[in-house]
Amino acid sequence: MGASGSKARGLWPFASVAGGSGLEAAGTEQALVRPRTRAVPPFVFTRCGSMSYDEDGDLAHEFNKETIITKNGQKRAKLRRVHKNLIPQGIVKLDPPGDSL
Repeated sequence: MGASGSKARGLWPFASVAGGSGLEAAGTEQALVRPRTRAVPPFVFTRCGSMSYDEDGDLAHEFNKETIITKNGQKRAKLRRVHKNLIPQGIVKLDPPGDSL
């Protein structure tokens, strides 16, 4: 389909170094390593919530409404899933690592 991102930047690690001299090959290997300019912590502090709020302000993954169905003179209760008037939870802050003790 297309070139990979690392190949497009000229940092293809599988390029053959047999065609160049020893000094050029050493320079090519040096170019493959990029210095880290900023330290990124390995922790995740927020996530996108998977639950929703309903009209009453309740929070859940899914909401059901009980409906009464009359069939042949018999009443029967059935649960139907609610899809309307739900508000997504949004971004949820997670507990910092190490505080769970």
